[in-house]
Amino acid sequence: MSGLSGFPELLPAERNVELHVLDHLRRVFELHGFANVETRAVETTDTLLKKGEIDKEVYVLKRIHAGEDEGDAGLGLHYDLTVPFARYVVENAGHLEFPFRRYQIQKVWRGERPQRGRFREFTQADIDIVAEDELPFHFDVEVAQVMAEALGGLPVPQLTLQISNRKVLEGFYRGLGVADPAAVMQVVDKLDKMPPDAVAAQLAELGLTEDQAKLVLALAEISTPDTSFVERVRELGVSHELLDTGLAELAQVVGSTRSIDGVTVVADLRIARGLDYYTGTVFETRMEGYDQLGSICSGGRYDQLASDGRHTYPGTGISLGISRLLVPLLADGLTSDRSVPSAVLVALVDEGSRDISDEVAARLRARGIPTEVAATAQKFGKQIRYAERRGIPYVWFPAAQHEVKDIRSGDQVAADPDEWNPPAEDLTPHIKESPT
Repeated sequence: MSGLSGFPELLPAERNVELHVLDHLRRVFELHGFANVETRAVETTDTLLKKGEIDKEVYVLKRIHAGEDEGDAGLGLHYDLTVPFARYVVENAGHLEFPFRRYQIQKVWRGERPQRGRFREFTQADIDIVAEDELPFHFDVEVAQVMAEALGGLPVPQLTLQISNRKVLEGFYRGLGVADPAAVMQVVDKLDKMPPDAVAAQLAELGLTEDQAKLVLALAEISTPDTSFVERVRELGVSHELLDTGLAELAQVVGSTRSIDGVTVVADLRIARGLDYYTGTVFETRMEGYDQLGSICSGGRYDQLASDGRHTYPGTGISLGISRLLVPLLADGLTSDRSVPSAVLVALVDEGSRDISDEVAARLRARGIPTEVAATAQKFGKQIRYAERRGIPYVWFPAAQHEVKDIRSGDQVAADPDEWNPPAEDLTPHIKESPT
């Protein structure tokens, strides 16, 4: 890892893990028809600060030799991918077909205090579906299903995808007679960091009675792996039209998003998401054994995030914090079985025959087999150990009769560089068993 706090750098075997994850995510997203976009690293500070509650974490751009009157040039590094995407949609709406389905995997920067799972430079992977003026609700279900499928194929401990709906919370609070539901949501969102009595005290500061606070906390305790949460909410005796709408929407998402290997899907009414641009479905994701990381994958429905004055572009999406997910696992031992992509090392008999080894390597590469040639003409035993240290599974010995050796089993057979193929699983690095 990098010695500069908050800016992680990976060793080659660790980077292979990250590349495996990125390739898997791209494959799943594209299988579901999501187009890839990449936005610029900088946005105007006006654009960055529209989201609110983030101004202290924005890195601004300024030339070292800028004049005293030049200020910060009004530009900053993006701290997430949602705000740049909203700007991208508005600026390119005339060239996009709606509903527009996009995935985006990029670095982002955030000036917060570095700690386990939180960095100043990190990689995120987002999926969003955006429409013009009106976005059908079934897309909330779709993004949940797509991200659950993507998460299920990752080499990580068991994940729990927690789904809630802000309409349930707001409708419940309004049914209680709460004057400022948004403020209550922001307090409830702290339950993972504060004990219930401390949250109750903050609710009292907002003017809630003891009975109201108890019901707010009772709602937050409801978590079910199915749609039985609806009955449990009804048992609390609160009614409101918005609550009815939210319960129906949440039941549809939870009922349609099945748990799969590696991912458990639950309805969890503790989930509020503190940012107030979410208007309906909200998501958070926890990783077993790493509760201190908080949510590693979150998002939701936003009906008013982007507008050009003539049209509104509502969307729904989820963002996966790849660095937050992987870096702690890598620190705990998750790695790959080799530090290089090479599946074959072509041995070097002597420097005078390097052109022969180079030719063999070229013939193997022409058929898609990652190959490198030994760096020096050492004894074959040393060349084999060179391959072992890098995790290269095969050593090729060029001669009148070519031979290839699987250095893991010791098997050595005659082979033709125009016909021999390693097993498919040996063509690329593989993830070693995930830590538990």
